[in-house]
Amino acid sequence: MRRVEVNALLLSRFQTMLMKTIDDFSFEGQRALIRVDFNVPLKDGKITDDTRIQATIPTIQKILKDGGSVVLMSHLGRPKGEVKPEFSLSQIVEHLSNVLNVSVKFAANCIGDDAESLSSSLKPGEVLLLENLRYHAGEESGDSSFARALATHGDIYVNDAFGTAHRAHASTAVIAQFFEGKKAFGYVMGNEIVNVDKVLHSDDRPITAIVGGAKVSSKIDIITNLMDRVDHLIIGGGMAYTFLKAQGGKVGNSLVEEDKLDLANELLAKADEKNVVFHLPVDSLNADNFAADANTNLSAADAVEDGWMGLDVGPESIAKYAEVIGKSKTILWNGPLGVFEFEAFSKGTREVGLAIADATSKGAFSLVGGGDSVAAVKQFNLADKVSYVSTGGGAMLEYLEGKSLPGIQAILD
Repeated sequence: MRRVEVNALLLSRFQTMLMKTIDDFSFEGQRALIRVDFNVPLKDGKITDDTRIQATIPTIQKILKDGGSVVLMSHLGRPKGEVKPEFSLSQIVEHLSNVLNVSVKFAANCIGDDAESLSSSLKPGEVLLLENLRYHAGEESGDSSFARALATHGDIYVNDAFGTAHRAHASTAVIAQFFEGKKAFGYVMGNEIVNVDKVLHSDDRPITAIVGGAKVSSKIDIITNLMDRVDHLIIGGGMAYTFLKAQGGKVGNSLVEEDKLDLANELLAKADEKNVVFHLPVDSLNADNFAADANTNLSAADAVEDGWMGLDVGPESIAKYAEVIGKSKTILWNGPLGVFEFEAFSKGTREVGLAIADATSKGAFSLVGGGDSVAAVKQFNLADKVSYVSTGGGAMLEYLEGKSLPGIQAILD
């Protein structure tokens, strides 16, 4: 490893060790202004998945137990600077109150005299939820004046919204400058950073990354950044066919990025140069059209007939991948191996998930991240059988790519 890479690695570890979390503060008599990610799915005004809310509860409870009060701020959807009732956070107040067992107050705006009056009068043990930050254009533009107005709601700033840490928004990055010496990560943020760093900087080898998804173009930076860290790289999903075609394979009507064939060969060469074992599918479960009830056939992964498209890895690939995973001590899973939403093409993703769960039960550390992978472990009831499931989505992807995330850097600075 080059010296500059070693230095970057040490710096990342050093920052992780020095990062301040809410455990470094006593919140007695203090108002904690917490940036949370309550961007939850709603149907007819009812929450259909409260995972993000549940994840933040320990942070809120710690502050209340200390004798502090809490002001929560979040976005919901994409109102793009306009007040739209369907994006109002008022819809989650009742549910949040029930989960916390506290009567949560609500401010109909996130800034202004009425909101400030509510936050300034909070007593220890009380919780206030501010209205949708994205009703104001200044949130997404990172407006300093808007951030300053938000800052009036708290004595200590806590960022617990890893899902928005890659955005340089007013409430996630700009606001931190108004809390010098009084800013910290909540438990969600802290856990995300520590657990992703366990993969990126692990000494428990072999380290295996399973990277799936539709396109090579969306995973170039992740694959490149992982090259210096992993021993095995397992490829699945639609992007596998771009690699297979780049090597001269016949892939029929499978998804291929024709303009990324040279890049695919470059990544394969780089893996070979760095002694990373690159695992591509050896067989493919194919469909005659993209549908749940399509006709299917099985072929070698590099010999898919015209008129057929690969929608999942075949049994030989599953066995090969499971063997590699079973010998691994550290495992990262980002992206499904097939179109798991269709039952007929879900086996590859399910079996790899089961192999990860089995390795975890035998002592391996496993991290699952990325929207589709998280959906898969939930669908197959594996979420409690892996070491950590990231809530980060795009933020985790950028962190894996080696990028500096504004929401993290603002606290570290």
